[in-house]
Amino acid sequence: MEMEAAVAPPASGLRRSLNINPARATRPAAKHRPSLAARHQANAVRCELPRRPEARLRHRASAAAQRDGGDAEAGRRKRLAVFVSGGGSNFRAIHEAALSGAVHGDVVALVTDKPGCGGAEHARSNGVPVVVFPKSKSAPEGISVAELINTLREYEVDFVLLAGYLKLIPTELVQKYPRSILNIHPSLLPAFGGKGYYGLKVHKAVIASGARYSGPTVHFVDEHYDTGRTLAQRVVPVLTNDTPELLAARILHEEHKVYVEAVAALCEDRIVWREDGVPLIKSQTNPDEYI
Repeated sequence: MEMEAAVAPPASGLRRSLNINPARATRPAAKHRPSLAARHQANAVRCELPRRPEARLRHRASAAAQRDGGDAEAGRRKRLAVFVSGGGSNFRAIHEAALSGAVHGDVVALVTDKPGCGGAEHARSNGVPVVVFPKSKSAPEGISVAELINTLREYEVDFVLLAGYLKLIPTELVQKYPRSILNIHPSLLPAFGGKGYYGLKVHKAVIASGARYSGPTVHFVDEHYDTGRTLAQRVVPVLTNDTPELLAARILHEEHKVYVEAVAALCEDRIVWREDGVPLIKSQTNPDEYI
């Protein structure tokens, strides 16, 4: 289980290009704002690489979107923040897909509670800023919830992607990103989800139950562990001689594929919400079909 928390979306928040997202808060002109580095230093925000100033270009794109009925805004590349606690294989899959063009977006920040983890090292080696959250004895350089939200705003993050982040996501953050935070869980939710179900614990429970099938679930975040609306799943057979490690490896292979597909749909505005609140993914080749 990739652990997270969420709450019902407020009436206002950051604007997203999808019809599921509220308006982004208006930001003052760049000439009236101190530099990103100066404000990060003032707020004790631990970002290891500063973002290049792009506000003017995005302002022009936003103005063009308003003139053209939103087409320019809908077509822009989305800005993604990925949260990890470990090796970050799903982060790597998403990042590589973004670089190759399979995902119409860019990973602009990596957030981690373990600054020495493999995911953070991969981010540093690829020029992705690393933000440490939360502050702890093992990570005294970590930042507060308010600083985290401000940092994501500075990076103009559109979507938050949880990829093996083992800390609870603050309620305040979810309120700022309604229907804009995805998580990947290594079982077919709602089975084998909830508090305490993560990593090999999930696969041990699946095998012990006698379940014949398992697989990854991509879902939106709500206020409880692993109970947000399911967006996508993949079925993986549980074999008679499976060990938790063998099952985990086969499911992880599917995680990389289904998560990238879900993020690609998110960035391409192909997610629609049914009247009963169920999210659906439109086919990339046929807008009248759902996958």
